Amino acid sequence: MQAETITEKNITSKVRSNVPWHVIKVKPLADYKLEVEFIDGTHGLVEMKQQIMSPEAGVFAWLRDIETFNQVYVELGVTTWPNGLDLAPDAMYDEIKANGVWVLE
Repeated sequence: MQAETITEKNITSKVRSNVPWHVIKVKPLADYKLEVEFIDGTHGLVEMKQQIMSPEAGVFAWLRDIETFNQVYVELGVTTWPNGLDLAPDAMYDEIKANGVWVLE
């Protein structure tokens, strides 16, 4: 006989992070920009237009459709899109902490 396992839904909402680069909010803005806020209160912008529109955009070309771009959300402290594409939160944090903006090229 197998033991029954009961898993509570949405347990990730109870996960707390001590790292400052843990993203807690993301909001899509016009012109392929994101407004982000980190767990330590640091906030700023991510400008993605150059990267997304570049001939070398690679996986980021998928975000050229603005409706797709606007589906951004936070999952486990990381800025993410439905296809699993995400942004490195530590690099984002460092640039925003230093400059108020992270420009992806």
